[in-house]
Amino acid sequence: MKNFKDKVIYQIYPKSFNDTNHDGIGDLNGVTEKLDYLKRLGVDMLWLTPFFVSPQNDNGYDVANYYEIDPIYGTLDDLQRLIKEAKKREIGLMFDMVFNHTSTHHEWFKKAMAGDPYYKDFYFFKKGQNHQPPTNWESKFGGNAWEYVEAFDEYYLHLFDVTQADLNWENPNVVKEMAKIVNYYLEMGITGFRFDVINLISKESFEDDFEGVGKRFYTDCKKVNDYLRELNEHSFGRCDDTITVGEMSATTIKNCVRYSKPEHHELDMTFNFHHLKVDYLNKEKWTLMPFDFMELKQLFNDWQIGMQEGGGWNALFWCCHDQPRIVSRFGNDKEYHRESAKMLATALHMMRGTPYIYQGEELGMTNAYFTDLKQYRDIESINHFHILKNQGLKDEEIYAILQSKSRDNARTPMQWDNTMNAGFSDRTPWMEVNPNYLHINVEAALQDNDSIFYHYARLIQLRKQYPVIQEGLYEPLLEDSKQVFAYLRHLESETLLVINNFYAKEVMIQLDDIEGYQLLLSNYPSQSLKKELTLRPYESCIYYRK
Repeated sequence: MKNFKDKVIYQIYPKSFNDTNHDGIGDLNGVTEKLDYLKRLGVDMLWLTPFFVSPQNDNGYDVANYYEIDPIYGTLDDLQRLIKEAKKREIGLMFDMVFNHTSTHHEWFKKAMAGDPYYKDFYFFKKGQNHQPPTNWESKFGGNAWEYVEAFDEYYLHLFDVTQADLNWENPNVVKEMAKIVNYYLEMGITGFRFDVINLISKESFEDDFEGVGKRFYTDCKKVNDYLRELNEHSFGRCDDTITVGEMSATTIKNCVRYSKPEHHELDMTFNFHHLKVDYLNKEKWTLMPFDFMELKQLFNDWQIGMQEGGGWNALFWCCHDQPRIVSRFGNDKEYHRESAKMLATALHMMRGTPYIYQGEELGMTNAYFTDLKQYRDIESINHFHILKNQGLKDEEIYAILQSKSRDNARTPMQWDNTMNAGFSDRTPWMEVNPNYLHINVEAALQDNDSIFYHYARLIQLRKQYPVIQEGLYEPLLEDSKQVFAYLRHLESETLLVINNFYAKEVMIQLDDIEGYQLLLSNYPSQSLKKELTLRPYESCIYYRK
């Protein structure tokens, strides 16, 4: 499966996917039960977010044991059955490796807290100054990034929640343990690995940041490449058929080229999030503003061309477990739900890179629009409710922000049908189901030949059918248009023309070279290509010429 350019990967958040053991929480057998559905969609690999033993303070991204499956998700036998059944359907599995930090419930951290010097060196314990933390860095979840330990008169570093202690990759024993974990799952038949916030594993220097919140001292630091090469060499790099992707926080094109360029022997591809910050007022997440279309377009063009010229490879995505639903964010989930969901899919899937689909995206699942803090489960969202409250915002203002930005928008249960709890569970789900499941669900989508689901399936088929989609060079088009995102893909004698109207109003565009194109896919009844082309609301078209 090493050729990842014709592949499409589907992300599953197991907790919210499908419950088969009647506890209101999704499980591994729930994934196995839906493999035929995923095969029908056409995806090649399933990325599963962490299902390892965890206190679940950050929904599994606080791992307490990398080798044990959390009982809420099932057993080792359940996992082995999933691997076997997925392989029968030629579907691979990608596991989510959280290697920047462990849970404070992890045995390593417990031994560190007991004073074992070997395990204390697995983490960052530092002395403070004048009864203050070692640095003024802020945690990603709010507050200072250091926690005081009275027994040592020291602080430990946690870039995320206080129960997520950062690992010290300067220690060679940490790197050995990480490789050991990967090798364990390689032997089990796992062929994909997604590495969580992997560009944060090198902390360059510990000093106060008077320009920001500390990011520049621990993001994309020089030794990340050394650590990744070492991990590659001692684990997944020894296998021909693995696919690896790194989640990169606040990264750059230059760094992502370095991480994903094949001859560097680090990773196959990278996630970056810049395009998902174009609706952040002053680049602050917990704010409200309409998305900046021109910035979005510029970012796509810059990253497509920059990674192309540098020899790197993009992971293409709109949605994941940490992001709101894209149709509610950059589309129109009310008047033009179907059209805008299809347009957003087309815009992304025809670019240079490997597309990722997040569960329910293929249905056009929307934000939850919760109106009570009791409905939220995400620690980041709950923390920021109180932070925004302390800043003087009114409740209705805070809820408007949470409805737009909360990670819980992605985590509502998968909508399988219009029965109780959307067919996700026959018990009260761990999180409320989005009430629009009555008309947005898998059963309805499969019965409708014009559904968003079948549009995604056709996009996947096109990628497998046309080498220009897999390999073609990217060229921006209509760069000055304030409404249309368009581009060309070129491979030898093949050309692909992709046109996307991002708004709910018609727009006329001028095209020069239109000879010889045929329409491959559109989200409206087809129209032939013209030099003066009027696009309907959220219209999107793929044309091909050879």
